[in-house]
Amino acid sequence: MNTGVAMRGGRLRARRAARGSAVEAAARAGLTARGVIYLLVGVLALQIAFGESRREADRSGALQEISDKPFGAVVLWALGLGLVGMALWRLSEAVFGAAGKNGRSWRKRLMAAARCVFYAFTAYSVLSFAAGAGGGESSDSQSRDITAKALQAPAGQWLVGAAGAGIVLGGVWIAGRAALRKYRDKMKTGEMSRPVRRAVDVTGVGGGVARGVLFAVAGAFAVQAAVDYEPGKAKGMDDTLRSFSETPAGPWLLVLIAAGLVLFGLFSFAMARWRRV
Repeated sequence: MNTGVAMRGGRLRARRAARGSAVEAAARAGLTARGVIYLLVGVLALQIAFGESRREADRSGALQEISDKPFGAVVLWALGLGLVGMALWRLSEAVFGAAGKNGRSWRKRLMAAARCVFYAFTAYSVLSFAAGAGGGESSDSQSRDITAKALQAPAGQWLVGAAGAGIVLGGVWIAGRAALRKYRDKMKTGEMSRPVRRAVDVTGVGGGVARGVLFAVAGAFAVQAAVDYEPGKAKGMDDTLRSFSETPAGPWLLVLIAAGLVLFGLFSFAMARWRRV
């Protein structure tokens, strides 16, 4: 009897270990894929700032850039599968809870579910592009189309305005947590040497703040589109990035944000290596 209980317990532990290993592999693949996309978007934005590229600085532009390179199709499929892994990881967090303090709270689970939906959509668009079935629509076109449809709904202006305000708050939250180095709570900093830890802080703070600012400005454009009832004023990532060059600082503000996105891409690689899953 005791032997049977022990065997069942051993099988249960083995299944948990296998599930844990699979989730960890999916998470690290997803973080790596995210890093590649942000790195390329940042490079494209830098090229735009210096007038060296006409390609859009968003996910579609990054996919086009990859597809033009040798073995581009293979890389696209790898990125798409990596993002599928990211979506599955977030799904596991929504169902079973995340690692760390309060990982099973309803707030953490809800955030994980929202991220799962986002990365599932992103993975679908990347895999569709890799399969030659589209999926390369620019973020600007998507933002305008979604905003136009939302504005036509009952209380559409309020919905778009609330969504835009939520994105602004999300951007401020992202930037604030990055500036306070909250990401350290999720990383195995004890496994890093002091120089590596400093380098990770540079990428984490610089990249996170730039990403947060980008989100906040995009949300502000959505609010403006709602107030003016003009869907054309909503901007995706590419148009939002280009708007930085139209400020009194000229292209240098765009250079600063673009460099930050490059840093966030590198930070994602660090997360893929040292994040607790």
